[in-house]
Amino acid sequence: MFCDEVLDAIEAIAAGDLTPDGRVSDHLTSCPDCAAALGDARELERMLRARPVPRTSSQFTSRTMARVRRARWRSEQFLDMGFNFAIGMVILAVVAGVWMLMHRSGLTAISNDAVDLFSTAFVTLARRIAPSVPLYAGATALLVTALGIWWWAERDATL
Repeated sequence: MFCDEVLDAIEAIAAGDLTPDGRVSDHLTSCPDCAAALGDARELERMLRARPVPRTSSQFTSRTMARVRRARWRSEQFLDMGFNFAIGMVILAVVAGVWMLMHRSGLTAISNDAVDLFSTAFVTLARRIAPSVPLYAGATALLVTALGIWWWAERDATL
């Protein structure tokens, strides 16, 4: 048995949480350094038990928990910021890769034609819908007004 193994268990032995088995007990009797460390630990344990326990304030728990929550929130905010930054960099890398692929392969000419096609279709759709917009706006205003009057009448009836 080595001193390192015994020294790891010294505090538990001094506190009475662990009883030394045969190997540890044999080492403690044969090694003066480990025996002295056990004696010092027992003396420290005795002094700590003799000392009176200080009273805590009534807000100790709530203040401590608030500090713990605040520290956890800060660490989570830092983690969230790092995660969002990493996701943003990945998205930027993907967009740059797609742009480079389209530029190198000549697909930009095709994509420009596709954008022109969609914009032309959108303008045509907007021109077809534009004459009906005032009709739908008037119908919506009429419906909202009717519901408002109904709500007002019901509210007065319950008072």
